[in-house]
Amino acid sequence: MPTLSRFISCFCFIIAVGLSAAAQPTAPKSAVVPRMRVIVDNDFSGDPDGLFQLAHLLLSPSVDIRGIIGSHLKVGDGFDRSTTQADNAARKAGELIQLLGVKSTIPVLAGSNTALPNDSTPIRNEAVELILREAARTDTKQPLYVLCGAGLTEIASAMLVNPQLASKLTLIWIGGPEYADLALPPPNYSDPEYNLNIDIAAARVIFNRSTIPLWQVPRNAYRQCLVSYAQLLTKVKPMGPVGQYLTTALEELMRRIQPFYNIGETYVLGDSPLVLLTALQSSFEADPASSDYVVKQAPGISPAGGYVYNQRGRSIRVYTRLDTRLLFDDFFAKLELMPRAR
Repeated sequence: MPTLSRFISCFCFIIAVGLSAAAQPTAPKSAVVPRMRVIVDNDFSGDPDGLFQLAHLLLSPSVDIRGIIGSHLKVGDGFDRSTTQADNAARKAGELIQLLGVKSTIPVLAGSNTALPNDSTPIRNEAVELILREAARTDTKQPLYVLCGAGLTEIASAMLVNPQLASKLTLIWIGGPEYADLALPPPNYSDPEYNLNIDIAAARVIFNRSTIPLWQVPRNAYRQCLVSYAQLLTKVKPMGPVGQYLTTALEELMRRIQPFYNIGETYVLGDSPLVLLTALQSSFEADPASSDYVVKQAPGISPAGGYVYNQRGRSIRVYTRLDTRLLFDDFFAKLELMPRAR
């Protein structure tokens, strides 16, 4: 009877582990420890959703954050019209880390303030060197994920410098338009899609020229991550300085754009899947088990920022449905626990 024998085996294993543990000197241990490494790359001086994502990740004990990269926006973007967008993004990330009272020293670096000049010329900087260095490590077996919530400038530069990097990490990217066989675009959609348009040349490096394992969260998926203003007022804003900081950033944006566009009472925290797909992977047989994806042949990216058929395209994951219940319940719970831990 297979079920009974499996139960007996598991029971014996648990007893053996318990006896072994009892024989060891007792020492307090955290119930959750890091099981993966991540490098976070986002436009923190742009859409406030990046700050929400960063706060959530910093509160997640199952990830070892090896570095935070502030990245640029499209030239002239209304969120930040300066020529120092990446520097401003790194500064914003530093502000949030200070508010959270993070004890460990996590490198916070500015990436390039400009997009790649073409799809064959990297822009080397400290952020790119961080990716190259972390990917080259041989002293750990923890998987490495590079999490990109905006453009792909730094990871594309790293790939151009060392294409063998592809076997050392997984890239998770929030960006790209809908695939015609999976979803329709929303009304009045932007073309190219916002994040892809930040650096089309970098997207062409990743899709057209690299073999890097890619988990893509295109527009139809990241738009599922809606929170209501009422949720922000009751679940986020009361949670100390961090909750105030995050909610105020979003409220200021809402007031700023109100004369031009009425966004209603919800907001897309579209970068938060970066946390869902890493920190909130399943316990055994670790994977983002509660969200759905399809495996597709990677398309090429045209110079104009559209998908084109690529007969040599590798297989990539394209997420179609995200477990927003787990995502936001976990975020709200971690904010609620935070004051008690400090």
